Amino acid sequence: ERTPPRQATAKPVDIVAQRLYKAGKISSLHEDVGFFQRLTVMEEEFPGASVLVHKLGILPPEYRALLSNERLLNVLEQVLGPRVAASPVWNIRTKTPNCINGEIPWHQDSGYFSPSSYKTLLPVVWLPLLDATPENGTLQFLEGGHRRGVVCDHLNCWADTWHVMLDESKIEDTLGVSMKKDLVTVPVKYGSFLFFNNLIPHRSLPNTSNDIRWSLDLRFQRPGEPEGLDGKQQPVLVRDVDQPDLKIDWSPVDINRHVAQAEDLTAMEKLQDHFDTTISGPWMKNWRIVHGNKHTEAAGLVEEGPER
Repeated sequence: ERTPPRQATAKPVDIVAQRLYKAGKISSLHEDVGFFQRLTVMEEEFPGASVLVHKLGILPPEYRALLSNERLLNVLEQVLGPRVAASPVWNIRTKTPNCINGEIPWHQDSGYFSPSSYKTLLPVVWLPLLDATPENGTLQFLEGGHRRGVVCDHLNCWADTWHVMLDESKIEDTLGVSMKKDLVTVPVKYGSFLFFNNLIPHRSLPNTSNDIRWSLDLRFQRPGEPEGLDGKQQPVLVRDVDQPDLKIDWSPVDINRHVAQAEDLTAMEKLQDHFDTTISGPWMKNWRIVHGNKHTEAAGLVEEGPER
C-alpha cells in the first residue's frame, strides 16, 4: 500500500520535466536523480517547477485507491457515519528544501473553502511519503483550536505564495488557545498518517533537510453537505453501507480541479500555460489582502487597508 503512491507521485514530476526540457528551460531530464531530489534539481534551473507539479491536478488511480481504501473508510465511517464521500480537494505537497512555496503558515483548512461549508466536517488524511520530521517540515498544531467550531479571520497572502494565513493577532481570543502552551509538533512515520478536521489550526515547518518532503492530503465528508466549492466540483461517494457492492463514479474528479475552480477566461488561460507558476483561487476573495504578489496580481486583486 505504501509503494504505489510514491510511484504515482513520480509521474507528474516526469511530465513537468519533459515539458521543461522540450522547451529548453532545463538542461536535462535529470532522470538519474532520485525521487526525493529530482524536483529540487529541476527547481534550481526553473524556479517554480514544484508549482507546475502541484498544478497538474489530475487524480491518478493510485490516489483513488487510497480514497477508497477499505481500512481507511472503516475509520472514516466511525467519524462521518454510514455514507462517506471523498472531497474533490486533494493535494500533492511538493515541499522542496528551503523553498518558500512549500512553507505553509498557520491556517484552518476551512479558510480555503466558501463560508457555506463552515459547518461541514471535512476530515483530512495527511499522508507523508517518507518519515516526516521537524527537520524536513512536518506539521504543527494548536491543540484544541477546533473546539469552538468557528473559523478565525485569515489574511492573504503568505510571503510570495498563494497561501492564506491566520490573523495571528486574533487566534487566541477567537479560538481559545495559547500559541505557546497548546503548540504540538507531530512527527509522522512513513506508512502512517495524520487524521484531523478542517477547523484545527496547523502549519508546516520549513524543510531544512536535503530531501523533498513529499506528502498527500486527502479530504472526506458526508455526502449532501456543502463541499465548500460553491458547487463547482462535487464529492464522490466512496462508502455506503446500503450499497456493499458500490461502483464508485469518479467522473466528478476526472477534471483538473484547478480548472474546475477557474473563475474567468484569464484564469483558464493561465492554467493552460504549462509554464505559468502562479496560482489563484476563490479563497483569495474571502479574506483581506495584506500582502500582494504575483499570485494576487494574477487574480486581478490588490492590497487592501487594515480592515475591510
